Amino acid sequence: MSPPLLIGCLWVVAAAITAMLPMKSQFPPGIVLLIAAPVLLIWIGSVHGWLWLGVGLFAFVSMFRRPLIYFARKAMGLPVEDPRDRA
Repeated sequence: MSPPLLIGCLWVVAAAITAMLPMKSQFPPGIVLLIAAPVLLIWIGSVHGWLWLGVGLFAFVSMFRRPLIYFARKAMGLPVEDPRDRA
């Protein structure tokens, strides 16, 4: 297995573990994973082609849909709910 796919698999495991944490504890590791994802996706795309980049991008958006929606709404100036208020 190529290094970018191996690191991608480790990224998925780390994201799954982060998702199991309580909501208030998810932010620090979640932000790190969110920042690392584009770099990893570009690496996978450059080694394996655009099709695998698309598969990885789909998986990333699927796993991080809530934070991405939150940041998109905040960037557009729309009202956002503070995720830390959720139980």
